[in-house]
This record gives sequence, structure tokens and C-alpha cells, in this order.
Amino acid sequence: MKDLKELFEHQLKDLYSAENQLIKALPKMVKNAHDKKLKDAFESHLEETKEHKERLGEICKELGIKPTGETCKAMKGLIEEAEDFLKEDASEEVRDAGLIADAQRVEHYEISGYGTVVRYAKELGHKDIAKKLQKTLDEEYDADNKLDKLAESRLNKKAK
Repeated sequence: MKDLKELFEHQLKDLYSAENQLIKALPKMVKNAHDKKLKDAFESHLEETKEHKERLGEICKELGIKPTGETCKAMKGLIEEAEDFLKEDASEEVRDAGLIADAQRVEHYEISGYGTVVRYAKELGHKDIAKKLQKTLDEEYDADNKLDKLAESRLNKKAK
């Protein structure tokens, strides 16, 4: 890579791969969650994730780049960790608390990635694209906050 434009494109492709992998992983989290509100949060985030992938696809089309071809190794690893956790012999309450922990790791990775591409888009003069990416970033923060509230208000206490 020779400039910020190429790095920006690489980061967009990486995020596209991450969102794609997450779309496949979230149904497993829904299935394995015990708490109704946690299941609902995962289902809601699955729908948002589909929108994030679509939004990234539109941005890539606008920039004239093909979003596929990258594999986000970080997301792959985070999902593998979550799948390994699900193999553990854990009570329903502990499983829910652990699923939140794994989901928040994913959210924090996405927050970092979207924060970066928002800055790059602004640097490169793509104001409209930066706004679209900021919308996704805001949604990722919201998802993380919802998980925080579930954990702190009741699920961690139940696991205790």
C-alpha cells in the first residue's frame, strides 16, 4: 500500500468481511442465549449488522472498489473464541454472561475499525461517506451500551 486511499480501501474490505462473518455467527449466539432480553439484543444486532454490510457495500460501490476478497482474521478469531466458550460446561446464567463478554469484544473491535475509517474518510475528503460510516459507528456504540446494561443490571448478578 502506498497511500491513505489504499489503506482506507483495505480497511473497508476488512470491515465488510467482519460484518459478513458476524451475520453468520449471531444466529448461534441467539440460539445459545438463555435470557429473553439478551436473545432480543442479539436478534436486533443481527438486523443492524445486515444493514452495516449493505451500507459498506454501497460505500464500496460509490468508491469503485469490490468489497470482497479480504478475510478479517481478527473477527474470525473473536468468533472462534466465542464458539470455544459455547463448548464449555456452563450454567445458563454463566453462559449468558460469557456471551455478553464475547459480544462486547466483537463490538469493541468494530468500534475501533469504524472509528478508523471515519477518520480516513474525512482525511480523504469523503464527507458523505464519513457520515454513513459514523452512523454505523454510533450503532456499534449503542449495541455495546445495550449489552453493558444487560450485564450490569441483571445477567452478571444471576451468574454470580
